[in-house]
Amino acid sequence: MMESKLHHVDNGAGWRLGLSQAWDPMTLDPARRPVAIIPGYGMNGFIFGYHPRGRSMVEALAAQGFEVWVVNLRNQEPSVSTGGGREYSLRDVSVTDLGVAVRTILEQTRTDTDRVDLIGASLGGTMAYVYLVLEPDHHVGSLVSIGGPLRWERVHPVLRFSFGCECIARLLPTRGTRRLAGLALPLMSRAPWLLSIYLHPELVDLSAADQLVRTVEDPNKTLNLEISRWIRERDLVIDGTNITEGFRSVTCPLLCVIANADGIVPPETAASALRVSGSGVRDALDVGTVDMRYAHADLFIGNDSERDVFVPIGTWLSEQR
Repeated sequence: MMESKLHHVDNGAGWRLGLSQAWDPMTLDPARRPVAIIPGYGMNGFIFGYHPRGRSMVEALAAQGFEVWVVNLRNQEPSVSTGGGREYSLRDVSVTDLGVAVRTILEQTRTDTDRVDLIGASLGGTMAYVYLVLEPDHHVGSLVSIGGPLRWERVHPVLRFSFGCECIARLLPTRGTRRLAGLALPLMSRAPWLLSIYLHPELVDLSAADQLVRTVEDPNKTLNLEISRWIRERDLVIDGTNITEGFRSVTCPLLCVIANADGIVPPETAASALRVSGSGVRDALDVGTVDMRYAHADLFIGNDSERDVFVPIGTWLSEQR
């Protein structure tokens, strides 16, 4: 039976971050590093502990002997504001918030280790890249990036239209996003082509849409403009540092999980970190076949996510000692 605990930790910038710790006393291996899952753009970590059909990512990893943390950063439930605003940058969440989270995990872990393994989901993968480049004393063992962009080798036309121009990026909704998603998801499921760059209804049980949208959070204009600039320039630059070039000096073992029909982060972009990583261990987990095409969200809530994504990630992490 899995146990869990919620920690609220001051990030020093007006937020108490909600860090969820989960473990199974029957399977926990204290010699394995704790795993920290980082949510992506416009989302919190709810979806990592919930799956519409089978075991969630948290449950699957805990069953493999890992202590699993879900790192909710500022403006991601259940984090709470103590005066902090809704506008934040990639640096704010990647360096300040993630740094606080890693230190807290090492203080509170039930394992016997002194490093944390990171699993970055989508933009959460980018946050992990930024953290590793800008924080040399990062205490990270291994990194798994699930559909996480480093360099925009290819951009889907829909994403290019939405973020390719700052004037359009400024108009993207930043309020009521969860309600909009709750209204749109059931309607869009009747027109699968509308959803296909993000998920395939034939691979995902959408009958519990009211639960799935609990992971949706409002984005902010600051981050939208940062992403717009990044997509236009292809490389992300923070504080004058080119994160792609900086990643050449990062030596952590790296696994990139790549969905073969991902329209949000195309395969070439999801694999970009492998080409520049300074690690001697650079692996790819290619997910999907000609007959079963995986899109972005299918990696997390697809009917076969446990078999195709969660268990292989756990197996790979267990091999990184």
